[in-house]
Amino acid sequence: MVEEQSQAPEGYRYSKEHEWARVLGDTASIGITDYAAHELGDVVYVQLPVPGTKIKQFEKLGEIESVKAVSDLFAPVTGEVVEVNESLVEKPELVNESPFEGGWMVRVRVSDPGEMGSLLEADAYKDYLRGLG
Repeated sequence: MVEEQSQAPEGYRYSKEHEWARVLGDTASIGITDYAAHELGDVVYVQLPVPGTKIKQFEKLGEIESVKAVSDLFAPVTGEVVEVNESLVEKPELVNESPFEGGWMVRVRVSDPGEMGSLLEADAYKDYLRGLG
């Protein structure tokens, strides 16, 4: 069952493409959800933008490769990349082990905080996942 295998912590916002954003001040941490990590299988490589790159909401920001497939990563918010999780270069499996903590991908200076309203809150995302199952 989808709900049993997937976490969606409160305090995060979720896209229907299974990325999350957590805003602290004017910066958002971005990653993929537990559901996405489970569906991908073992992550073996993550290609991310370099700091200074401008990203736009719902447009491609990178790629993630697992033993099953290569998938695009989409930006849940618009902004400028200010930090990349360099740990993922050596340990891409952090995405599977800890998608909301150690497996975060980029931090972005958010240019339009209002965009967060177009993302799902935790309960709405869980409802969305139930609809997939």
